[in-house]
Amino acid sequence: MQFTDFSKLDLSRLPTPCFVVDEVAVERNLRIMRQVADASGARVLAALKAFSMWHLAPLVSRYLDGTCASGLHEARLGRDYYSGEVHVFSAAYSEASLREILLLADHVVFNSCSQWVRFQPLVKAAKSHRPQLQFGLRINPEHSEGTVPIYDPCAPGSRLGIPLSQLDESALDGISGLHFHTLCEQDFPPLQRTLDAVEERFGHLLADMEWVNFGGGHHISRPGYQIDELVARIREFSDKYGVQVYLEPGEAVAIGSGVLVAEVLDLAWNGLDQAILDTSATCHMPDTLEMPYRPDISGAQEAGELAHTYRLGGLTCLAGDVIGDYSFSEPLQVGQRLVFGDMAHYTMVKTSTFNGTQLPAIAVWNSLTDELQLVREFGYADFRDRLS
Repeated sequence: MQFTDFSKLDLSRLPTPCFVVDEVAVERNLRIMRQVADASGARVLAALKAFSMWHLAPLVSRYLDGTCASGLHEARLGRDYYSGEVHVFSAAYSEASLREILLLADHVVFNSCSQWVRFQPLVKAAKSHRPQLQFGLRINPEHSEGTVPIYDPCAPGSRLGIPLSQLDESALDGISGLHFHTLCEQDFPPLQRTLDAVEERFGHLLADMEWVNFGGGHHISRPGYQIDELVARIREFSDKYGVQVYLEPGEAVAIGSGVLVAEVLDLAWNGLDQAILDTSATCHMPDTLEMPYRPDISGAQEAGELAHTYRLGGLTCLAGDVIGDYSFSEPLQVGQRLVFGDMAHYTMVKTSTFNGTQLPAIAVWNSLTDELQLVREFGYADFRDRLS
């Protein structure tokens, strides 16, 4: 999915590898989410776990109501660079990290009743100094909508969220809201079914809450998303239970807005034509191995569909560092640039320096004005300083 025609970008202006994000496309996504918030009354937060390019924090803050974080460092990023609320959920908190989070966050959501009870001294002390601080529990409605187990928070045996059988309702004093999350890159019908499951299992608690967080995974900015149905369901839910609804889209903030530009370093043959790139599935786009999924490449097709097929591999020593088999209308050339589509969300935040591999540079492009800004380049020090 790509909302920007990156063929208009002169790739010779870039170092490689390089992530390029079109700020025009990001703003398009943000406008849609602002429209949903205004029409439904929901408050919409940017999930930093999916897209934490804080260079664009002022733009995000113009449209959304704050950020949600998965731990201390994302919470600090949200407080330091974005405006609005900061919400934090973690599968578990250390005492040291929670002490700091309680100084930063507006909402803190616990993943178990045991941690909520265990940290009551810290909670009460923080609340006495910051009366506006809110606390919630993540529930597990035991309703799966995910098709890939690694991304299904409600898969059997999941460590995420409290099933009803494990919820200690006697420990809810001080809890003002509930949080759930079941979606991954999905539209409205899966959320509708999730809400039915939440009401069936936890409906008796909802009227006593001040807010309910519907989590993330909402593809709100994708063409064809059922926005009117989403707005109506949020309003109905909010009115029925008297709660403030929150949404935490992450991918939807940056979907269709960015690419990864890489260069062909070498061409070889071993059973089939091979092309080694200056990027890496392992280091720069790990979801191609974990999910797995096949990223689109501008001008390329499935293996065998065009005249010249190559296996595209990364430059690390891992034998499985392979992006996939692609075909091209013309033979690839050493030094040729390839453009991998829709790489702004999740891919950027998951990069690593395994093998000492250089991290991709980061650039912001304006597809209307052609202004290009190289925001960050990485080098040896970034690899060295992660180690000891």
